[in-house]
Amino acid sequence: MTRRRRLFREDLAAPEILLVPVAHDPLCARIIERAGFRAVGLGGYANSAALLGLPDLEVLGAKEMVDAAWRTVDAVDIPVFTDADNGYGDATNVAWTVRQLERAGVAGLFVEDQPSPKRCGHMNGKRVVPVEEMVAKIRAAVDARSDGEMLITARTDALAVHGIDDAMARAHRYVDAGADAVFVESPTTEKQLRRIAGEITAARGIPTMANIIPGGATPLLTAGELQGLGFSMVIYPTIASYTIARAVTDVVTGLLATGDVSALAAEMVDFGQFNELVGLDRIRAKEREYRHGPGGAGRSDPSAVDRLPADPASCPTHRGGGR
Repeated sequence: MTRRRRLFREDLAAPEILLVPVAHDPLCARIIERAGFRAVGLGGYANSAALLGLPDLEVLGAKEMVDAAWRTVDAVDIPVFTDADNGYGDATNVAWTVRQLERAGVAGLFVEDQPSPKRCGHMNGKRVVPVEEMVAKIRAAVDARSDGEMLITARTDALAVHGIDDAMARAHRYVDAGADAVFVESPTTEKQLRRIAGEITAARGIPTMANIIPGGATPLLTAGELQGLGFSMVIYPTIASYTIARAVTDVVTGLLATGDVSALAAEMVDFGQFNELVGLDRIRAKEREYRHGPGGAGRSDPSAVDRLPADPASCPTHRGGGR
């Protein structure tokens, strides 16, 4: 995991901005990796929706996010960068959360300065804790990690509460407390974005992160435009969730209207494509190797369980008869 963390830091320090789509499950993480991205994100917003069907209002807790991190890190070979919300309590809770996420194998995380119950950074009605409380959390997070390569990012939501000046003052305090990177949430103008990257990355050499959400508070600048402003990383926390919500809505609406899944085939991968995506061929090859040894008999004979029956009615899961 130290190797992944070093790669993540190297990519943050590179001239080209690092693009980090967020996955809410290991399947989406694997798709993101296969597409060629160098890192994948985990978010409380996406996981709240996927696991609970609820908005990002801190109903999801530390245990669920740690479990999500374990599953996602295990599914991919690229670095995983995760949301740790507000650390789920005080400095002691932050330290526990950091240790658990580090053991899960994440390359980095961010902690925000909202009190509980926190909410999505692009929602109205946010609050922030006193700056001294967040400074203590950052110190606890830095002290809790055992691998110094794991990136600790400080997020502030103060811009929407007290304005850009307070947000920047907090960002500098968090860097002084030991944060490796800064995330000023919900800037509303390009001028604010330019100031964030200018004061933190250009002036202090600390990576800055932008957060792009369609329909959110921040202008939908391209990655190239954000790079030109000086940002080190841009995260897309809703990219998979919003895509799936639209795609599944369209497909199941069509299915309900027609009862004909064949008309929807172009909107889906098929059985074989999905098996390839989740690595079934590699698993079967390993099983044959374990049975027969490397290069042994049976390598060209796929398991019968992977073959589609000629008659769909013979499939054990087929029930037939409609309703």
